[in-house]
Amino acid sequence: MKKVLFLAIVIVGFSLQGVAQDKKQLDKESIKDMCGCFKVNFKYTETFAPEIDYEKHLDYTSGALEWAELIEDENNKLSIQHLLVIKDTMVIKHWRQDWLYENNRVFHYDKDNKWVFTELPENEVKGQWTQLVYQVDDSPRYSGSATWIHADGKNYWENKSDSPLPRREYSKRSDYNVMARGNRQEITDYGWLHEQDNDKIIRETGKKDVLLAQEKGYNTYVRVPDEQCKAAKDWWKNNKKFWAKVRSAWNKVYTKNSEIELAKAVDKKPLFMHFYELEKKNANEKEILALIQKFASTKTTENAPGK
Repeated sequence: MKKVLFLAIVIVGFSLQGVAQDKKQLDKESIKDMCGCFKVNFKYTETFAPEIDYEKHLDYTSGALEWAELIEDENNKLSIQHLLVIKDTMVIKHWRQDWLYENNRVFHYDKDNKWVFTELPENEVKGQWTQLVYQVDDSPRYSGSATWIHADGKNYWENKSDSPLPRREYSKRSDYNVMARGNRQEITDYGWLHEQDNDKIIRETGKKDVLLAQEKGYNTYVRVPDEQCKAAKDWWKNNKKFWAKVRSAWNKVYTKNSEIELAKAVDKKPLFMHFYELEKKNANEKEILALIQKFASTKTTENAPGK
């Protein structure tokens, strides 16, 4: 009887392990479905404000052609680099998203260009994927951990995470300083959808967050033939070694249990503009790290709590 019970437990254990592996494979396939060439439409509209005298800002719409290349493909990590294609020939390095399986180290945006690195309990991230989003210069933007859902014919991942102001607003507005991004990334029959429910927040040290307004974001990524993104593919082929050195340099800055605060400008130029010069001369990692350290000040924080 004991042997039968033991065998039953072993069989159930192997069965559950197999289910987990099948689920993980489905997750990875969904993440990889965000790679390729896409016609992107960005749409944002403010939907609600608690103060009746708040003046709603104009809707934002834009469009672009975007190439998303899988640059790392490991068992527990996938990394996708996004590149914008302007007028078929001009290429601009865009954002990057890394996906880590059962990862418990994340960074949270506080305010005033400061990010705090924290560790989540291992039991909380079981079966989850962390999405880490980086800016055009590979500096941090936002991250969060959640479970990919595959049910009722839908495949999606959603999370809420604080971030700096989006590029479409950071140079135009000063009435709020933190965006709490509600992200939903869903794989669709036409490509994928990035749906957002965002809170625009005023955050001050020692005070309770104040909600200024909410907005809805609806960004569609419609798959088109890869040939339309040939300029981006060629650009990445010629520049990927330099940006690999940039990622390696940043990894030396992302130390355990630390805060990172980035200067907005050095010599009157933001970090991404300095990278243009280093990219042209194909700078080495030591030069890249030296530049990053001019912008990034770090502070070790023992036992940093989750936020």
